[in-house]
Amino acid sequence: MRVVIMYKIKSSNHLASLINYTNLNNMISEEEMKQFLTEASEFDFNSVIINPTYVPLAKEILAERDTTVESVVGFPLGCESTESKVAEAKSLIENGADAVNAVINLNHVASEKYELIEEEARLLKEAVGDKTLKMIIESKILEDEQKANIVIRLENAGVDYIKTSTGFLTPNHIYEIVNDINIFQRYAPKTKIEVYDGIDIWKMANQVLTAGADLIASNNGYEIVSKYRELRENTQVKPKPITLR
Repeated sequence: MRVVIMYKIKSSNHLASLINYTNLNNMISEEEMKQFLTEASEFDFNSVIINPTYVPLAKEILAERDTTVESVVGFPLGCESTESKVAEAKSLIENGADAVNAVINLNHVASEKYELIEEEARLLKEAVGDKTLKMIIESKILEDEQKANIVIRLENAGVDYIKTSTGFLTPNHIYEIVNDINIFQRYAPKTKIEVYDGIDIWKMANQVLTAGADLIASNNGYEIVSKYRELRENTQVKPKPITLR
């Protein structure tokens, strides 16, 4: 009999440390981005994931915080040439990004050219050096066999994280996310997992962490942590004083 132990979230700060607060809106103004980054600094999220335009601004605003800055390459379709993606990745690192989220080329998946996915990931990892590389696979539109073949190659290439989605396509149910995590853990056991699939409440975040995800990316990170903090504050029971005799 398998015993499942629920992930134990210790505090709102602990929850925030497991969330990559995401805003990849391509029509966000500088003032709106400053507001987003201010929210991020309130809770010290694990990271912010933003478009390349605002990486220098984020590094400036979050300079005194533990929150790191991530951005995207080949986003959202992933069909650019490998040379283009490598150049993008190098540019992000030069501008201060701590991690690169790159979308795999799904044309290669359709053609079953998994060796090209591995080669591209290997070149991207070389480009980012000691920074973090996350490869996005868009699992919602893939068959399980395709997912397995992809993650095997990504682990061979030495990527740091396999990420489920660009955020444009999300699963219909938590069971789809759990299925993805199970496949990743079986076929790429040494590679960390990040789930970006419409997680908008803390209970779902807890379920995904319990299933084995290492990190969660969410557009609703601030709301998730705020609601959790409110819940914790409203349910704390102050112990009655005890007199020892």
